[in-house]
This record gives sequence, C-alpha cells and structure tokens, in this order.
Amino acid sequence: MEKLNQISNFIGKYMAVIILVAAFASLFFPACFLCVKTSYINYLLMIIMFGMGLTLKSDDFVLIFSHPREIFFGTVSQYVFMPLIALGLCYLFHLDAALTAGVILVGTCPGGTASNVITYLSKGDIALSVCMTSVNTLLAPILTPLITYLMLKTTVETNITAMFIGIIQVILVPIILGLVINKYFGKFTQKCVKLLPMMSVFAICLIVVSVVSHNSEKIFSAGLIILAVVILHNILGYLFGFGVGKLLGLNPAKTKAFSIEVGMQNSGLATSLASTAFPTMPEAAVPGAMFSVWHNISGAVLAAFYRKWHSD
Repeated sequence: MEKLNQISNFIGKYMAVIILVAAFASLFFPACFLCVKTSYINYLLMIIMFGMGLTLKSDDFVLIFSHPREIFFGTVSQYVFMPLIALGLCYLFHLDAALTAGVILVGTCPGGTASNVITYLSKGDIALSVCMTSVNTLLAPILTPLITYLMLKTTVETNITAMFIGIIQVILVPIILGLVINKYFGKFTQKCVKLLPMMSVFAICLIVVSVVSHNSEKIFSAGLIILAVVILHNILGYLFGFGVGKLLGLNPAKTKAFSIEVGMQNSGLATSLASTAFPTMPEAAVPGAMFSVWHNISGAVLAAFYRKWHSD
C-alpha cells in the first residue's frame, strides 16, 4: 500500500508532464489510441467526480456560510466572466460554429478538482478552494446549460435538456455517492484518498487521448488558433481571479485560491457534454481536451510561482 501511495504522489506531482505526453502521443499516433472510445468519457469523468466526493465531508459545506462574500464573488466570476471572455475570444479569432460551441462550453463549466490540487501545491486556502468548487459544481446543472444556451441560441442548436441530465449523471450522482461513502466508511476512504491523484490523472489522460486521437486532423488544421484561445482564456481567468481577490482585500492564501479556481475549468466536463449538447459537431470536444492539457501545465507553473508568495 505504501508503494502505491508513493506512485500516486509521484503521478500527482508530475501530472502536467504525464498529460502532455499523453496528448502528444495521441495527436501524432492517433491510430494507437482509437480504441479509447469517446463513449467512455462520461464514465471516466464519473470516476474523477466520485473521487472528489470521497474527499468531501458535510462539515466542508458548513464553511460556505463562513465565506459568503468570497463564495458569491467566486460564483459570479466563474459563471459571468469566464463565459464572456470565451465569447469574446471566439469573435476575436473568428472561430467556426463547432469550435465556438466548444470554447463557450468550457467557459460555462465550473472549476474542476484540479484547481484544488493546484491550490494545495500553491500553499493557498484549500478550504475556500473546495467550497468554491463544490458550490459551482452544484450550480452547474442549472447554470451551465442555461448560459450556454443563451450565448449560442442564435448560432448553434443546443440540447440543454441533455446537458442538464448529463451533468446530473456524471457530476452530482458520483459526488453524492462519494460523500455518503466517506460519511459511513470514513476509515476506509481515508486510505483510498491517497490513491486519488493516480486515479484522476489516469482518467484525465484517457479523456484527453480519446478526444485528441478521434479529432487529430481537426486539431492539426486549427490547432494553433485553438491553442491561442485556450491559453488566453485560462491566463485571463487567473488574472481576473487574482484581481478580484485583491479588490476584496483577501489575504495571499485566499487570493491564490480565488485566482486558481476562476482560471481552471472542469474541461473534462466540457469534453463530456460536447457529445450530448452538440451531437452533430464532434469538433466541439476539441477545446475542452486542449484546455485539459494546457491548464494542468499552466497550473503547475503558477503553483511554483505562488509557492514563493507566502501566505499571511
């Protein structure tokens, strides 16, 4: 068990490199990874969300009431700024309908569990990060389909019912199941939690290689443009979150958490939802897959920078 823990910690520490290697391998040798069907993505995301549920306790939600101001502005930043900057970038780079749908979907998704890992590595406020992720994730079944529909209704047909059901299935149900198991089998889950970095990185890699391998030609044809959009979206999210944290007068630890939470999206969810919300546009999953790769790299770099900025 100790050996597995060491392997899991190693994988968690170098997740950005591992995901990057997986992405490049599936991009340049797609035939080797076509066996990872896109239909597997939902199940892989459920594994990640179940792992998040195992890390949560009912007491974590009590913390929400001790951070109402931070949670409110975090939610507004997540569901207002990130979708708007996504829309602006789509217009700026003149993206086609499918890629626009994918970028918007990334912008309307909540923060992912990777943000909690990066906040930990940054010596940020873990409790605030978990609270913001939890609240934004619980609001996702309503806000993600609604905002996506409002932004795309004049250009792309969006199946908001399928999105709503999909989020319930792949996000809320696994999280609640993990939360319940953690409550009644706490000692067992404490042992399993140590293996979560390994499970999460493995699942994220499979999601990335699935989407990248099945859309390699599209990525090559529009790769640099989408990469530029993804990088700008992510970095502007970090900067905006940092700016809001400073305006609210938060201490460095909370400002770090705010910045990371706003900038890092649940791109795995965006990749998963793309196939149900936009069934006739498989390319809509590409921005989510590329965001999955990039934000883990940028998050690792940001964590190295933030670690030098000590908390109060």
